[in-house]
Amino acid sequence: CRTEEVEISSRHPSNTAKISRPTSPPQSPPPASMSSANMSAMKLRRKKNVKKGIQFCLMVCGASGTGRTTFVNTLCGRPVLGPHGSAAGASTSYRDYDDPSTAHEEEGVKIKPVTVELELDEEGTRVSLTIVDTPGFGDAIDNEAAFGEISTYLERQYDDILAEESRIKRNPRFRDNRVHVLLYFVQPTGHGLRELDIELMRRLSPRVNVIPVIGKADSLTPLELAESKKLIMEDIEHYRIPVYNFPYDIEEDDEDTVEENAELRGLMPFAIVGSEDVIEVDGRQVRARTYPWGTVEVDNPRHSDFLAIRSALLHSHLADLKEITHDFLYENYRTEKLSKSVTGGPDSSSQDVEAGSLDPQSLASQSVRLKEEQLRREEEKLREIELKVQREINEKRQELLARESQLK
Repeated sequence: CRTEEVEISSRHPSNTAKISRPTSPPQSPPPASMSSANMSAMKLRRKKNVKKGIQFCLMVCGASGTGRTTFVNTLCGRPVLGPHGSAAGASTSYRDYDDPSTAHEEEGVKIKPVTVELELDEEGTRVSLTIVDTPGFGDAIDNEAAFGEISTYLERQYDDILAEESRIKRNPRFRDNRVHVLLYFVQPTGHGLRELDIELMRRLSPRVNVIPVIGKADSLTPLELAESKKLIMEDIEHYRIPVYNFPYDIEEDDEDTVEENAELRGLMPFAIVGSEDVIEVDGRQVRARTYPWGTVEVDNPRHSDFLAIRSALLHSHLADLKEITHDFLYENYRTEKLSKSVTGGPDSSSQDVEAGSLDPQSLASQSVRLKEEQLRREEEKLREIELKVQREINEKRQELLARESQLK
């Protein structure tokens, strides 16, 4: 089994880290007698994927007023989030600031996941998209608690997976809620990153793929936007923040992949403009924001990078973000967790309880055995499907031969 190396870096070539991912070995073409069966099996798998759908989790984070809610609603094409990060249509509770006994208290971050079903293409492929909003981040004077709250949420999803892997009998309805990508909304100040931005991305990048974006980018002139992008990427490089920068390998990847990823990397941080209003422009119905001086079209690449980030998240890089989350970020966390258990570090006792009082070596070996068993079952199912299809083909062939002999 060979491996391919994928770069994860902060943008500068000297700041790269490589991970190895197992890839399937090259296989010889199937015999002609099985080609029809394999094609039918592939169609069945395709139908299964279309029916089952794809699970994807997106977290949006940034200070209040940076356009998170509008972006999510624009991305999904319908109201998903309401005021203050609540689900669309849900009642919103407002804090009573007139009560002197609670006026000094800071509300903190309220993490609110919302799941929506989206249809990706004409073939009916669906994605179950979980949006995790973080209203309240950046509103406090001291945001230390906010960092911990978000980091704890990310790690809790990893803990759930780790506990599920340790079970002998899996839960068939278990849902993987790991966050695959975090869009961090930088305020459109026209300058570089603030200390808050740097600290948040540095702390969370070991747990999630971080992609910086500039919210409400239409508040900047083209020159201000270009300068802001330059300063932000310089700060990311200077502070060595390992954001997800659409990695590619010139020697391994094909020309189209290299060109696409290089173009997306050049757009970072993405300039986001969102709008839930549809207006008519030159006879076309477009999503746009109207100002006294003109109109900003959300889906116009000259006005916004919205189309590029939407395509990357829900199409071209969806699988890559999920693979890096599982093969690199989760595996690193899992190794850290098991190492702490061996050395008697913090949370080791609680993990033992969650994992069924298994020692790390047993847990790890059991996890490997379970994965091998799962792969074996899937291979057996595939062989059964292929044999069934082949039998049906043979039966049809016999029927045709019988009819042909009758006609003679």
